[in-house]
Amino acid sequence: MFVRQLDYLVTLAREKHFARAAEICCVSQPALSAAVRNLETELGIAIVQRGQRFQGFTPEGERILDWARQTLAALEGLKQEASMSRVKLSGTLRLGAIPTTMPIVSLLTGRCRAQHADLRQLVLSLSTEEIMRRLDDFELDVGLTYLEDQRLNGFHVQPLYRERYMLLARAGTELDGKQEVSWEEASELPLCLLTSHMQNRRIVDAAFRRAEVHPNVVVETDSVFALYSHVRHADLFSVVPHSLLYLFELRDGMMAIPIVPELSRSIGLISLDHEPCSPIVVAARSIAEQINLQAQFDAYISGGYQPITSND
Repeated sequence: MFVRQLDYLVTLAREKHFARAAEICCVSQPALSAAVRNLETELGIAIVQRGQRFQGFTPEGERILDWARQTLAALEGLKQEASMSRVKLSGTLRLGAIPTTMPIVSLLTGRCRAQHADLRQLVLSLSTEEIMRRLDDFELDVGLTYLEDQRLNGFHVQPLYRERYMLLARAGTELDGKQEVSWEEASELPLCLLTSHMQNRRIVDAAFRRAEVHPNVVVETDSVFALYSHVRHADLFSVVPHSLLYLFELRDGMMAIPIVPELSRSIGLISLDHEPCSPIVVAARSIAEQINLQAQFDAYISGGYQPITSND
């Protein structure tokens, strides 16, 4: 049994297509198919359901697939451990982040690069469900997501900050001089919000329901950058986490006003909770502990700005 056979198997499970899996693995389709058949012969079981095209795995194949993922993850951990013995950590940190945290991921990846220059990084924008699935399938090392989710039981959870929701507005509107606005007042404004299938939007909608009002949503988007653009250039308003103020240029004709009653949610780093833990995951956890994200984001509410510093 060769490691590449296991890699072919895991890639096939992810792509669900022989030709695409072969292209990703840099081999011909016949070579990949032959490698899978050889593995079936060696193990004495059918792994893939046969047909004109890929139809999935047999029940026995699904169990073999789980072992293949664990084996490849363990091998990658072994390589990382060896790289640490050479002083420099190498490999790829694979991080999944919910869309509203994507603008601040660089605060983590930048510090990671400063401490581990040979470490590559892959950052993907994913839903919480997809982050958890890919962690379980060893396709991610860590995830950045909401922590108030019962499905996180069994994961290692590292709280990083609590995001507070603000009303994003352009200067020169009727809200100039306002120290805070209510959810009722916000609902009467023309709003640009994230799309209804996104977790952030469900949180915001729940706040409006608690206030017993219906928001006036005129634009929906799946991009936080589009939220900012519509507020800045289309005379709209938006409800955003205060962590996004790190990215937005509030001092250039934009402002953020606290919404009352306060709505906040905990954000943190999640990873598989098992031993041995890969050196890359250990490094990511350590770097997250060094950065006081809460102080950085809270500074924007009071109108101040302080550079990121470590907790010590």
